[in-house]
Amino acid sequence: MGRLDDLDLSLTLSRGEEAERLAAGHRRLLALRLALGGKIGSGEIGPPVCVLFEGWDASGKGGAIKRLVAPLDPRHVRVAQFAAPTPDEKRHHFLWRFFPALPGWGGMAVFDRSWYGRVLVERVEGLATVDQWERAYDEIVSFERGQALEGTILVKFWLHISSDEQLHRFKRREKDPLKRWKLTDEDWRNRDKRDDYERALEDMLARTDHELARWQLVEAESKRYARVKVLETTIAEIERGMRERGFEPPPELDELLART
Repeated sequence: MGRLDDLDLSLTLSRGEEAERLAAGHRRLLALRLALGGKIGSGEIGPPVCVLFEGWDASGKGGAIKRLVAPLDPRHVRVAQFAAPTPDEKRHHFLWRFFPALPGWGGMAVFDRSWYGRVLVERVEGLATVDQWERAYDEIVSFERGQALEGTILVKFWLHISSDEQLHRFKRREKDPLKRWKLTDEDWRNRDKRDDYERALEDMLARTDHELARWQLVEAESKRYARVKVLETTIAEIERGMRERGFEPPPELDELLART
């Protein structure tokens, strides 16, 4: 049994519960970002924050990212999307193309897809040799450890949905003229290889989960539940990462406002 089998995909929230917890989370995340950016408190900038999203096609990554960054000034957070590497990017080591988007001290970046494509889609689709994707596990862990030891708070999410729910979302997109563009032939081909992807995914979780960057598995059958879990987990990981790096998280935003 793999880690994904332990997830309870029946978890859900009401619309009211989602709205209440998102509002509270947004206030907290805003206070954390202001502190990390040196806008409140001592004025010292805090450690970089990098939040990366992986997940099944139609698992709700875009919606979760949208809710995560909603309260933040776009000047203080960068959302980077990564598709298949370009011919020029293929001339370099597979990690090379991600470096320009990494956040510096005081900054935050959110990655929609990431370097894990090497051990997922590139492995399953034969776009990387066995030697390349086998070697990539250690390369990724070394890379992430290096970033974390230099200060980066790295939060890694996998959004998980069942095969039946994915099919339901695919068919719903297919019927919606405003969302049909999201569904491609490649999505259907990937779905046909779900068993292969599940094996690759379990290997990825087992071999790249390490003490400096744990995998956060999100039960995403309910989009409302997933969005709240992503936001609250990000907050908890930022607070933990700040304390580990010698930065005390700021008070709650209401308390900060009361002081002004």
